[in-house]
Amino acid sequence: MKKLKNEKELIKKAIEEGVKYGEQRGVVEFEATDSAHEKILYIYRLLVHDKVIQPIPEDQVSQKSMAHKLAIWASKIK
Repeated sequence: MKKLKNEKELIKKAIEEGVKYGEQRGVVEFEATDSAHEKILYIYRLLVHDKVIQPIPEDQVSQKSMAHKLAIWASKIK
């Protein structure tokens, strides 16, 4: 897994866009008290379920790998 140039900013963007995506679909309402880890997990699972992103093999799923996958997704959003 190669680290992206501005991965931290992309992860923030992915969380922001993922929250919008989930709320527009009407499947989730995030609270201000939800941690970034919880949001990353939920957004990752939602995007995989909707076939927006390819899933990571289950034996390789971790917080870091999910965040990386979301950062890649965010880098492709206009």
